[in-house]
Amino acid sequence: MPTTIPGFHDVSFPVPVARGARVTTKRQTEIVTLGSGHEERNTRWRYAKRTYDAGGGVRSLADLYAVQSFFEARLGQLHAFRFRDPLDHGSGGPGEPVTPTDQSIGTGDGAITTFALSKTYGDSDPRPIRLPVDGSVSVALDGMPTTSFIVDLLAGTITFDAAPTPGTIITAGFLFDVPARFDSDTLDIDLTAFKAGSLPSIPLIEVFLKEPADA
Repeated sequence: MPTTIPGFHDVSFPVPVARGARVTTKRQTEIVTLGSGHEERNTRWRYAKRTYDAGGGVRSLADLYAVQSFFEARLGQLHAFRFRDPLDHGSGGPGEPVTPTDQSIGTGDGAITTFALSKTYGDSDPRPIRLPVDGSVSVALDGMPTTSFIVDLLAGTITFDAAPTPGTIITAGFLFDVPARFDSDTLDIDLTAFKAGSLPSIPLIEVFLKEPADA
């Protein structure tokens, strides 16, 4: 059975427009200053959340029309969708080709067959990757490429035909999209200003998806 995610449309924001988006990475940190002058700091989000302004990617009236049509189809802020982060959309660094050894995603135990895709930044906790791009996922077992797996493009998981043997290092490479929605129910486009060289603001925000369910 195919899977679905409530409030999410499995369609992509126009990729040519997304390439020119401005990216902001946000965290939510609470800081309390004690009477001694020391601080207590706590983060409310385990993972960063990204916001985007896709207005910088609009180059033509056709781009504006594509975004307007996409906005209408998503009913404004109601439905999330796939968005291609212009800076960070691959298992490696910017511009690097995908290889099956890019990211470590688990170790075999002889029983588990399904593993979640993730990406690690330095010494941070691995970032879950929920929306791999169809056809982009490659996998290796102890450095040896394999094709004996299937990919769930909504859950961001791979499932092997047979469980990897105990101690096997499982790695993967992939392209991925970010789940996002419009950050306003208003899309303000001034054609006169656009023709004069003023770009519109198209605010988007990353969302944390619910778990997929059987359709």
